[in-house]
Amino acid sequence: MKAPLLHWLHSFFPSASPVNRFERMRACAGALFGMVLTATSSYLLLGQNSAAIWLIAPMGASAVLLFAVPASPLAQPWSLMGGNLLSAVIGVACAKMFNEPVIAASLAVSLAIGAMFAMRCIHPPSGAVALTAVLGGPAVHALGFQFVAVPVAVNSLLLVLTAIFFNNTTGRRYPHPQLVEHKSKHETSDAVPTNRLGFTPEDLDVVLQKYNQVLDVSRDDLESILLQTEMSAYQRRFGNVTCGEIMSSDIVTAEFGTELDTAWQLMWQHRLHALPIIDRTRRVLGMVTTDSFLRHANLYQHAELGSKLGSFIRRTRHTHSSKPEVAGQIMNADIQTVHVSKPIVELVPLMSDLEMHLILIVDDQNKLLGMVTQSDMIAALFETGLGKVAA
Repeated sequence: MKAPLLHWLHSFFPSASPVNRFERMRACAGALFGMVLTATSSYLLLGQNSAAIWLIAPMGASAVLLFAVPASPLAQPWSLMGGNLLSAVIGVACAKMFNEPVIAASLAVSLAIGAMFAMRCIHPPSGAVALTAVLGGPAVHALGFQFVAVPVAVNSLLLVLTAIFFNNTTGRRYPHPQLVEHKSKHETSDAVPTNRLGFTPEDLDVVLQKYNQVLDVSRDDLESILLQTEMSAYQRRFGNVTCGEIMSSDIVTAEFGTELDTAWQLMWQHRLHALPIIDRTRRVLGMVTTDSFLRHANLYQHAELGSKLGSFIRRTRHTHSSKPEVAGQIMNADIQTVHVSKPIVELVPLMSDLEMHLILIVDDQNKLLGMVTQSDMIAALFETGLGKVAA
């Protein structure tokens, strides 16, 4: 009898938090930063009046969400602002309509939850805001509906602004996107490749609807976690092959100052669709593609291809030219590079969903070591998969 009881009690004990020490310190520092600024700003705005309420207790609970779990749907600006304001209005209305505090308080919290569901702004501390409006005492009751604006709206807005600044400064997206769109690059109705064999967003929606409970995690984060779990399982099953093991290392490159005619000849001679641009230390600067030439030459009609492209590529004889003259002027500097030690499984979404035909492989100093193409990936995945099946 004792063992089952202990097992039952142990089931209530939470598992260890997966966040590291830095993230815990970041959350604590954020709460300190947010509360100090919110309280100080509110006091400077309202504190001259001795009867003013410049900070309410539910802001402490809101700070926990905004700084400790900023990705949560419950911590987003609309959830906090909408939830707090709706709850404050409902709480004041209930306090005025019912003289019995127990009835007024109970109805205020219940109706606040219903309103937050309806307006998609569930924020747990807002229940405490509704309760404060009823049980806050003579000072709160004397404010009436003014309580909604001061201090609720003032406190909420100040706390949201500090959360936006602090979270983004410390590397956390806030506000955090709650929905992710999977649009085809070509604006067609086809699903992106990774959704054609694995689970789709629609599959996730069906499961969430059956689950029928509010989750304290955004939909895009949940989908990302599941996708990364799939990749981790694949990596465990098929081995940890790195980019360095499958990359092509003897690749054709050009420097920033390579003339357009020379760059075009290199691509034509080696039958390339893309030419990496590097500096003299082999650090990656960007990429020139056939599309780079066509776009900068303003080639919209096939009939113009020969004459306009030739004119664009040829070097201008004048000292000063308004058109690009070297490869660095037409390169795309915003390119994706991957470290040589990365497992190849992490390239799958880049090459499938983002339709990257090749990826440059670099070292710790961003120096070019090689290139992985779609052909390299297909061969590597085929070989590793076939080897596991044979084993």
